[in-house]
Amino acid sequence: MTRRRRGGVRSAKNPWGEEVGQVGVAGRTIWRDPTAMVDTTTLRARRLVLAAGLCALGCAEGNDQPSGSDLGPAPAERIRHEVEADGHPLTVWQKGGEGAAVVLLVHGRTWSTVPDFDLQVPGESLSLMDGLIEEGFVTYGVDLRGYGTTPRDPSGWNTPGRAAEDVAEVLAWIRGRHPEAPVHLFGWSRGSMVSQLTAQRYPDRIDRLVFFGYPHRPGRERPIEEAPGEPARARTTAEAAASDFITPGSISEAAIDAYVEAALLADPVRTDWTAEHEWNELEPSAVAVPTLILQGEHDPLSPSEAQADLFEGLGTADKAWVVIPGGDHAAFLETPRAYFIDVLASFLRAGGH
Repeated sequence: MTRRRRGGVRSAKNPWGEEVGQVGVAGRTIWRDPTAMVDTTTLRARRLVLAAGLCALGCAEGNDQPSGSDLGPAPAERIRHEVEADGHPLTVWQKGGEGAAVVLLVHGRTWSTVPDFDLQVPGESLSLMDGLIEEGFVTYGVDLRGYGTTPRDPSGWNTPGRAAEDVAEVLAWIRGRHPEAPVHLFGWSRGSMVSQLTAQRYPDRIDRLVFFGYPHRPGRERPIEEAPGEPARARTTAEAAASDFITPGSISEAAIDAYVEAALLADPVRTDWTAEHEWNELEPSAVAVPTLILQGEHDPLSPSEAQADLFEGLGTADKAWVVIPGGDHAAFLETPRAYFIDVLASFLRAGGH
């Protein structure tokens, strides 16, 4: 497969087609100071170095992060479940059967659970699900309507509200399977927006919440949108599948090829969304559960000013904002993977579980 790699982060489009510029936050992992007075003209640049154990699993050893090519144990078996939400079957993937806590992963706009969270590459260890299993968690990933092996909604469309209700149903199902374990929710990109909406509506189903690659701009209002007839059902492309890997040298060509192959196999047709005005319900102050914001240093889809607005507005005092040095919108599949997992696992354990 031949394609041209971009030499750096210059510009990208957010989920609404707007051009956004390069984002770079100097330094290594950071913790936003929740008491600091913030100057919006400097992208709220007052930060404190991450401290007090959040990165105790190894992040404090300097800026060098182990590569995703460092092999761990053999991959765990991936099990497919089917969970009904309002009479509609949802595919839920499970890896790991025993653990002190459970994590549900919610994928992004275009690709489903398997390519995003369980990528298998010969000679490399890149699966986020496997990485979390090594840290003692049971992992699940939900394929939203129209993704992976979950059929489309009968209308042909997915909506923010419908996606949040589906995730809530899966969380309830997981809690029924693991009644004694804390259940955490992780959302990537659009999945972080779905996760926020779920947390606002069903806080009792979530112990700790994690956003990565959060692309929403808090306070933005969208006009009322109705389904514009039949969905487009456009074919996905190899170029789109490779588009998140924008940091030179952060991932092998073999891994990119494997991701492209897995993505096109799982999601050959792009899922169609409507009723985007339902994102207007997103309100950081309505998030009451402990929350971690993970931001790739070079992620153009989650600029610092938007992360700052989200962080400062959260309705919980138990919160952290961490920048992954060297990371972009796909950091957990790239060189910072081990660092990313250390931070993530440390936060999930911070509640005493």
